[in-house]
Amino acid sequence: MSLLYTEEQKELLALVREMAENEIKPYVKEADEKGECPRELFKWGFDMGLHMLEIPEEYGGTGLSYETTAMIFEELAKVDAGYAITFVTTFVALRNVILAGTREQGQYFADKIRPGAFAGFALTEPNAGSDPAAMRSTAVLDGDEYILNGTKTFITNGALSDVFVGFFKTSPAAGHKGISAFIIDADAPGVTVGAHENKMGLRLSNTTDLIFENVRVKASAMVGPEGSGFKLALNALNLSRAFVATLAVGIMQRALDESVKYAKERKQFGTPIIKFQMVQALLADMAIKVEASRCLVNNTMRMMDQGIMVQKEGSICKTFVSDCAQEVTSNAVQIFGGYGYSKEYPVEKLMRDCKVFQIFEGANQIQRMTIANVLDKEYR
Repeated sequence: MSLLYTEEQKELLALVREMAENEIKPYVKEADEKGECPRELFKWGFDMGLHMLEIPEEYGGTGLSYETTAMIFEELAKVDAGYAITFVTTFVALRNVILAGTREQGQYFADKIRPGAFAGFALTEPNAGSDPAAMRSTAVLDGDEYILNGTKTFITNGALSDVFVGFFKTSPAAGHKGISAFIIDADAPGVTVGAHENKMGLRLSNTTDLIFENVRVKASAMVGPEGSGFKLALNALNLSRAFVATLAVGIMQRALDESVKYAKERKQFGTPIIKFQMVQALLADMAIKVEASRCLVNNTMRMMDQGIMVQKEGSICKTFVSDCAQEVTSNAVQIFGGYGYSKEYPVEKLMRDCKVFQIFEGANQIQRMTIANVLDKEYR
């Protein structure tokens, strides 16, 4: 392993590893085939306090550092990244409240999550993915309330969440400067959950549309000043992009583990295939990318713990790691040969699970544009 762990981190990781192997792994194959995660499987995560890791201590949470929290979720992603991202998505929503919300909003959010609940981040729309400024959802002020209307799509935890942070245009003519953020209870009248997406990978993660029809929220539910939602979402995503990369590292490490084990057992021409130079090259390249990715994630987490917004660094981390994950899981399938293409073995699922990391939290093509734009400013 490339990182130097503290004794506390070692103990936490060992505990998560043992519980995930015993409590989650036996059910992953069936859940993947069905494309859903039984709610009872989340009880273990709640009992472990995974939903409270990033919530500050002042709000009753664990308040762990980004660095340590990322390590924990890498470990969980080795068993199933879809299960892990169900918990991680709560923190994607939380970061908006921490960055721009009031103390009262932070406490309200924490109180909703503490009993054993999830949160969702509602930004993407059918015609506004990489271009969130093109969103059509609106929020109209009516007395001391806003009336929300619109449809959000590809919302992780859409059917599981008790609370959302959603983005709507309070001034449609103002473009991205007219977007505002709101805390919205999932059981508010007018909130409807659409059908669950039948996805290629991360099938234990719930993904749905969300429809808002004349949903009323108090003006005090707005997070940050009116019109600040676009900047807020981008700042929160800067942090989230780097953080979800840790799940891709978990997928890669599992792919490497399975591949080395298989290559030592599988014989061709009377020799374990790990002795063949071409297989060795594949395994070596996989190990290089896993180690480099883990170090990059860890360094970015440390920057985040120092309060740095990691606009460029988060994009670099997410892009590099998710691109590496594609190659590492593809190599794993190659090492397994025909068996790698079979659902009887685990690596085909790892390959399916990792693809979306090049897409969500901002497609890698957009990340490269972000990196180049920051470089343009830095070299002036």
